[in-house]
Parts: sequence; C-alpha cells; structure tokens
Amino acid sequence: MQTVKTKYFEYGQEEMDYLTSVDVTLGVAIARMGKVERVIIPDLFTALVYAIVGQLISVKAVHKIWTRIQDRFGEITPQNIAIQTADDIQRCGMTMKKAVCIQNVARMIEQGAFDLDELYVLSDGEVVRKLITLNGVGKWTAEMMLINAMERPDVISWGDIAIRRGMMKLYGLSELSQEQFEEYRLRYSPLGSVASIYLWTISFE
Repeated sequence: MQTVKTKYFEYGQEEMDYLTSVDVTLGVAIARMGKVERVIIPDLFTALVYAIVGQLISVKAVHKIWTRIQDRFGEITPQNIAIQTADDIQRCGMTMKKAVCIQNVARMIEQGAFDLDELYVLSDGEVVRKLITLNGVGKWTAEMMLINAMERPDVISWGDIAIRRGMMKLYGLSELSQEQFEEYRLRYSPLGSVASIYLWTISFE
C-alpha cells in the first residue's frame, strides 16, 4: 500500500514569464509545454530516502523500488525504517550500499544524532554541507532535497545528468562545459528550480 504524501512544486505564470524574459530559447519551450507539474515529497525523511534510492539509476527503476519499499514497510518514517535490517531494505531492489545508508540515516535521526528539521532554517549551501556529512549522501542527493522536498527556488544541479542533457538539447549543444552550465544557471537565477523542471522535461522528450 502506497502511503507517501506528495504535492506539486509551487510556481506559476509570474515565474514562467520571468524565465521567458531572461532566455528567449527557454521561453519558446515554456510556451510550447505550458506549465509542467513537478511532484515533490514535502516530508524530509521520506524525500531523503527517495533521493538515495534514485542515485545513478533510471526513473523506471526508481519507481519499481519505491513501490516495493512502500508495499513492504508502509509508512516511511525514521522509526519504521530504523527497525528494518539492511537485508530487508536491500530486498526492495537496491544495492546493499544504499540499503545500509538508508538504515544508518534512519537510526541517526531516530536516536537524535541528526536533526532534519534544522535544514529549514539553513541556506541552500548550508543544507548541502549538512546533508553530505551523512555517509552515502553526496551533493546531487542534497540538491535534489532542496528542490524535491524543500521547494527552494534557485537550484540547478550540475551533477544531474538529465538536467545537463536537457540543457544541451534546448540549446543544440553537442557538449556542455561547466563554465557554460554556470552561465545558464546565473541567467535563470533566482528561479533556477523552475528552469530545472523544464530542463528535466526537455531531457526526456
């Protein structure tokens, strides 16, 4: 039984108009696609587990594993996951490394050794620095938390292959340097997260 509560990333015409005004090419794509809905997971622990599951695997594989986790464990809370063995978590279809990471994170939060709620009062950079202190959590995972749980407005992840692919497709590039990426990121600011939503969509077209 699937129990995770989700919502859509909140943005509207004002944000779409702004991005259109600063980048004509992106604006054409926005006009063609209209508003793109991005499902997010507001609960920080659930979103963190989802982000760990999603490391370096396809969207289809993530969906399959995520469904199994919910069917097997029900509500995804630190208390519920902390009592599971790494083997039980791994049987949902992920690597043992990810299973151990999820188990350890759940136990740290359950024991009070890591305070997820503190993230709400931190800047984007501070959130990333705090999250990457957890074993198995890198910069990409932390940046996905900023967008897909916390709805921070200005996040574009260089570490996200789909975002880079979407950017290359949008601008007709055969390759993309980090310097070029940074130019686009600054152009989209302070609404990089909405730009990311469109770049993700473009990458899968």
